[in-house]
Amino acid sequence: MLIGAAVCPHPPLLVPELAGAAADELAGLREACRRAIAPLLAADELVVVGGGPETRAFGPSAAGTFRPYGLDLQVGPGEPVLPLSLTVGRWLLGGARAARFQEVAFDAAPADCLELGRELARDDVALLVMGDGSACRDEKAPGYLDERAGPYDREVARALEHADAAALGRLDPVASGELMAAGRAAWQVLAGAAQAGSGRLRGELLADEAPYGVGYFVAAWT
Repeated sequence: MLIGAAVCPHPPLLVPELAGAAADELAGLREACRRAIAPLLAADELVVVGGGPETRAFGPSAAGTFRPYGLDLQVGPGEPVLPLSLTVGRWLLGGARAARFQEVAFDAAPADCLELGRELARDDVALLVMGDGSACRDEKAPGYLDERAGPYDREVARALEHADAAALGRLDPVASGELMAAGRAAWQVLAGAAQAGSGRLRGELLADEAPYGVGYFVAAWT
């Protein structure tokens, strides 16, 4: 059963050493992530979920590196095999506790994401779910401006605020891909985990920003 969850974005610029002079611009987002994660640290089982090229699981020793982004920083004691989403998740956790890591393919079908979430929630588990919203919010965004991006991100923010797992489960993978929403698959894993339990979850939206034309959300589900 899902006993709690935090949803965080995964831009490399969350790491102050990578952001450089722009580090203060994401200070509020960084603090919101820490607030969302704090209640999860007491959970007996914590799994970090994030998108990547394929679907696969990693143990607590798996590591990631920020070297491809210009910073010689490794997080975790093992071989750096984690994708960016899980690397940022591991960095946010710091040395607070051990966790397992679950990569889900960016293009995974919604049904597969939901089933993966249900599998993760067979036992009591807390999830740290890493995912960015649309990357098409303005002309300077990685995907340039797409008028669908604002409504898409507003619906995601609403679903996260109200712990609306059904709405996350309905996100269209085609539209999500066109809008470069890197969090779609991971959010649908969260939806599957939430729907697997009998308890009612309460959501709190801690951040909803798009400083670089990319939607960044932070939420806590309890």
